[in-house]
Amino acid sequence: MSDRIGEFTQFRQRLNERILGQDNQVIRRFFALDTQTYKGGALDVKTKEMLGLVASLVLRCDDCISYHVAQCLEAGVDEDEFFEVFSVGLVVGGSIVIPHLRRAVDFLDQMTAGTSDDAS
Repeated sequence: MSDRIGEFTQFRQRLNERILGQDNQVIRRFFALDTQTYKGGALDVKTKEMLGLVASLVLRCDDCISYHVAQCLEAGVDEDEFFEVFSVGLVVGGSIVIPHLRRAVDFLDQMTAGTSDDAS
């Protein structure tokens, strides 16, 4: 796994621990709500993660995109499904999503043993 992915994962874990270590019920409850939202229910985990990836593309949040790419991989999303998800995000979000789409594909490539570090 690339340094970028490791750094992203470590940063996220370290800061989540720091944030959740505070005695703040609003933050803790929001994080718990987020966790509960992505558990299987009427929609399975894979579908929910793909929805999260589309929303993240449309909202143009690179950290969220990276997180949901990783979660989608863990849930079994294959390359064809990823590109259909990317196409939905692009159509909904418009051309302003393209730089984020590039970073999503780069992160996906790195997670699946690709080594692309091209600029967006």
